[in-house]
Amino acid sequence: MKKAFSLLELVFVIVVIGILAAVIIPRINSDRLQEAAIQLASHIRYTQHLAMLDDKYDANNPVWFKQRWQLVFGKSTTSTDGKIAYTIFSDRGTASTANPTQGEMAIDPVDSQKYLSGGYSGSLDTTSPKANKKMNLGYSYGIVIVTLSGGCNGGCNEITGANCSGDLRIAFDHLGRPMKDSLYSYTSSYKSNYLIESQCNITLTSLSEGNVTIVIEPETGYTHIL
Repeated sequence: MKKAFSLLELVFVIVVIGILAAVIIPRINSDRLQEAAIQLASHIRYTQHLAMLDDKYDANNPVWFKQRWQLVFGKSTTSTDGKIAYTIFSDRGTASTANPTQGEMAIDPVDSQKYLSGGYSGSLDTTSPKANKKMNLGYSYGIVIVTLSGGCNGGCNEITGANCSGDLRIAFDHLGRPMKDSLYSYTSSYKSNYLIESQCNITLTSLSEGNVTIVIEPETGYTHIL
């Protein structure tokens, strides 16, 4: 004969479930910040991979170095709904504008119908089926500030509404070494002082979850989360 649960036992089980829910649910919600950091770190590594795999050197093109693969942050009232997004692209050296067009953006290896861009002013809207919406950090993860510091310097702030400023780009040479600033401004393959020589810290800030920092090491370009 089976014994029935007593009322006390049922109450105990309900209390335990309530405690577990209180502990687990907030942790599930807080994963968004970590997910954003993991994704961005992965895309920085992928940018480095493209740069090493696709060496842009061309003796017949005097500005070949402007075509190196790079990752750029930005925000636009129209294209990204005022939120911070990023794009991976290779500028066309002979017609370099510093701003990615759809033809210059990397193809998403997970979905070849999309570009590796969360939207970029004048080129691609976050709402486009060709955009990778997860690369709009504000839209997908609630990131409102991106700050670059240390060996790089710049940032975007959705809260103030001000334009992004400073070094918003990370590029890599064929050896995988990280570089800063717009390749468009380079007049030679290695502009003086623009190889990253100390840790480049990229800090993502969420109003509800705090912040997390991604580090790009000098020379090796090794990328990790603190």
